[in-house]
Amino acid sequence: MNHDLSPSPWIARWSHLAAPGASVLDVACGAGRHMRWFAERGLSATGVDRSPEALASASRFGRTVLADIEDGLWPFAGQSFGVVVVTNYLWRDRLPDIVAAVAPGGVLLYETFAAGNESVGKPSRPDFLLQPGELLAACTHLRVVAYEDGFLPAPDRFVQRIAAVREASGADLAPPRYPL
Repeated sequence: MNHDLSPSPWIARWSHLAAPGASVLDVACGAGRHMRWFAERGLSATGVDRSPEALASASRFGRTVLADIEDGLWPFAGQSFGVVVVTNYLWRDRLPDIVAAVAPGGVLLYETFAAGNESVGKPSRPDFLLQPGELLAACTHLRVVAYEDGFLPAPDRFVQRIAAVREASGADLAPPRYPL
């Protein structure tokens, strides 16, 4: 398998939280490594990125949307997805839109750089580094199944990552089980 298309171990670990047949939104999808991961598991994937070159690769794995989500409109207003994936990307103004895109019963899988990373490499600008607890705060209305905030080696990096679900409503539903 092409190393560039290997999924993040965090995404692979928590992808079992996706319901069968769930739709997937990969935000800042790049060449589509996570679109590929979910498509190979039978899920319909949509990727958004501002790079036409990246989307040319990603389009092999599902639908792609060319959009600058930092300076333009959020192209998924009013839409929701069973899985929303974000890796190595942070644009704070879009965090509410990203969380809102998680459908009832859906899961948010998010992993990106955190404060401290400036001591080991790039990104080093505070604009692109999550502050302690920031990802947890963005997921206040979701049920956090897993969360980590710390240092990973090879390559050295500081990250925050979360797996969080938007629980479906209904008093008659059995308590959800989120396998760890």
